[in-house]
Amino acid sequence: MKVINSKQISPFGGLNFVIKALDNRSIGSTLNNELPDLPKQSQFDWRDIIYNFWSIYFCGGDCIEDLSENLKHTLKDNPLLRSCSPDSLLKRMKEFSVPSQEFGTPRGNSVHQFSINDKLNELNLKLLNKVDRIKDREHPVVLDYDNTLIFTEKSDAKMTYKKAFGYAPGVGIIEDKVVYIENRNGNSDAQTLQQDTLARMFSLLKKQGVKVDVFRADSASYQLSTLLEVVENVDKFYIKARMNAQLYSTIDTIENWEKIEIAGEEAYRASIEFSPFKQAASRLKYQKPLKNYRYVVTKIKRIDGQLNLFTGEDYTYSAIITNDKNLSNDQVVFFYNQRGKIEREFDALKNDFGWGNLPFSNLEHNTVFLLFSAICKNLYTHIIKEFSKKVKGLKAHFRIKKFIFRFICTPAKWVKNARCWKLRIYGNLAFKT
Repeated sequence: MKVINSKQISPFGGLNFVIKALDNRSIGSTLNNELPDLPKQSQFDWRDIIYNFWSIYFCGGDCIEDLSENLKHTLKDNPLLRSCSPDSLLKRMKEFSVPSQEFGTPRGNSVHQFSINDKLNELNLKLLNKVDRIKDREHPVVLDYDNTLIFTEKSDAKMTYKKAFGYAPGVGIIEDKVVYIENRNGNSDAQTLQQDTLARMFSLLKKQGVKVDVFRADSASYQLSTLLEVVENVDKFYIKARMNAQLYSTIDTIENWEKIEIAGEEAYRASIEFSPFKQAASRLKYQKPLKNYRYVVTKIKRIDGQLNLFTGEDYTYSAIITNDKNLSNDQVVFFYNQRGKIEREFDALKNDFGWGNLPFSNLEHNTVFLLFSAICKNLYTHIIKEFSKKVKGLKAHFRIKKFIFRFICTPAKWVKNARCWKLRIYGNLAFKT
């Protein structure tokens, strides 16, 4: 096999269309306008720096070093973008960090380290507004909240409940868009001071004109302080309940169980009114009367036949607390279970957008990285939906890896002709501009 060298051709020609699409939505100009002024001697503006960072993931990279190791020749001499070094990128990203804060709790002696970066969260919402105006939706806005574990051996990372070092960021997601991130160290579980995190999130969303109609969360949100914060900010909520003696005793009074089938197994479902957190209200000296809420309860027969101590039946119980009185029992469970898609979003963030490879050594710097990566993920969600309308073979639900194979990996070269830059594509890319 004979090899003949030729002039450099970029293997990622499709990246140029992505850059152009971002500029058409004023993403680059928004970055330059919203972020602090750079020194006059700087060779790059914020658009160059952040676009370089996002290019790593749009070209299949997974760490900052890919910018020099694998993408330098791709971005070099590109008339749409000036390439920068990984060191320059990391240095500039550090400038957005905010010192982490330490909190204590009324019970226990643990110190909880939180990294709160309102400025970048606000930037995320402003950029989202350029591509997807959440606040103008006709249908109800559903906010899913959850915490995820990012395992890392960074110098300040603390032990998580999984017996490994890492961080535990709290994330708010509307549909498939990340709208809020608050990083916390690994020793702070999801329920710790969650009401304060939610208060900051709701406040920021309101500031940007986003009214949350519905809130969904797992059992980490099943506590009095969190519930009080939620009902102040949303119309309806659906939260997985934690089973306790009082709830079991109430379930034992249910008589009208409805027989259903779950994955081929016989099960029963019913709903009941119950006022939770009486002991917590007494401990916190909460003066207002507690409301009754609807609990949708599902029970499935245990294979081992072990009896429940409180009900005397051999069933496994689960319950969802809600203030929705209109949906049927099955509809409540189905709607709550849809929050399972948040795990797919975490999977995409960790495997497609770098959350699995944190570049910095401390919590507050890595928070900046998490936020800019999440913004990239949000923009990709918009781009794949738009490009799928123009390019045959692309679908709106594609993960970024398939998008790279089918679109980004198109050989191309910039050619200057008659004082104009033209992109020469080596292939049949049927892109409707």
